[in-house]
Amino acid sequence: MHNVFDPESEPADTVTFDQFVSVDIRIGTVVGVEPFPEARKPAWKLRIDFGAGVGLKKSSAQITEHYGQDELIGRQVAAVVNFSPRQIGPFKSEVLVLGFPDEEGRIVLIGTDKSVPNGARLV
Repeated sequence: MHNVFDPESEPADTVTFDQFVSVDIRIGTVVGVEPFPEARKPAWKLRIDFGAGVGLKKSSAQITEHYGQDELIGRQVAAVVNFSPRQIGPFKSEVLVLGFPDEEGRIVLIGTDKSVPNGARLV
């Protein structure tokens, strides 16, 4: 299994262009953040607006070390919107928010350096 937290690991297996474009990565704006005390590791419950095409989706994100509730509201984040929903305790996570681990394995979110329309797809 590929270790996603090891920056010195070898690249994952090669994928075709068709496989890559089948992963639907979109930008959305965080419109709601709640604590997730039932999670095994500290996490936030996020509500993210992906615009008219995808709509409002929920996600659980283990990002509490770097991000507080107030700084997440209004932030644009990248997420896989066609990921199978995952039941995490009493919460159903509908999208996978994307980020990179820092030196200590804490997730740093991916976003844009300029505002783009909610629902814009990674190309």
